[in-house]
Amino acid sequence: MSVIPGTASLLDEVDKKLMIALRDGRTLIGYLRTVDQFANLVLHRTVERIHVGKQYGDIPRGIFVIRGENVVLLGEFDEEKFSQSGLEEAPIDVILEKQRALQLQKQRDLEQKKKALRERGLAPSYMESIQEDF
Repeated sequence: MSVIPGTASLLDEVDKKLMIALRDGRTLIGYLRTVDQFANLVLHRTVERIHVGKQYGDIPRGIFVIRGENVVLLGEFDEEKFSQSGLEEAPIDVILEKQRALQLQKQRDLEQKKKALRERGLAPSYMESIQEDF
């Protein structure tokens, strides 16, 4: 079997615990089980980790298939170093509520900025496209 350039380093990561940042902003942690020539990944015992401030919560996701084009960053996950990071684990319902409140506050701030710009006779179109991303 020939190894395709670019995926050779991923093959060395099979059966290791990885943290993966996705293009949509999610963070996944799981064991890499396989990878193909397109860098599509299969993770086992996967959790989605959500960070809010200095706290985090995990949502179990099980087996997770990820298209290679959606991976922004990938690296080996070191439990020992993570435990020294100063982050505190919290129940996922608390984290989700804090995340929701943070998103609502960002949306209110954006609306206030848009209103202030409109009052000054400015109506930037880029603000609408930024809001759609959230």
